[in-house]
Amino acid sequence: MDIFDVVEKALNVRSFYHKIIAGNIANVETPNYKEKDIDFNSELEKQLSGTNTFNIIERTENDGINSADGNTVNIETQMVKLNENSMMYSALVQMITKRFSMMRYMINEGRR
Repeated sequence: MDIFDVVEKALNVRSFYHKIIAGNIANVETPNYKEKDIDFNSELEKQLSGTNTFNIIERTENDGINSADGNTVNIETQMVKLNENSMMYSALVQMITKRFSMMRYMINEGRR
């Protein structure tokens, strides 16, 4: 499998994870809303094997203080996850950009 394929799949999983986190943040005050999550590594493995579905995990318990309204979303945790996911997405984009830059350099140098 080519590096471009792996990075493409990783970007797809990161993009999907971003939507999950954004949904959690949007529903932080919704009564009885259960935090959604995915396991990045297992989802990437599934994507690399050809499976195009995601297994969304619903958290029934909050890590810490439970909300009186049954909501399991912790805004601080979600913001950390969002920031981490954004940094990882940017790193993947930088990696693919560098790869294209190297290819462009080789093509241009080959013309001389």
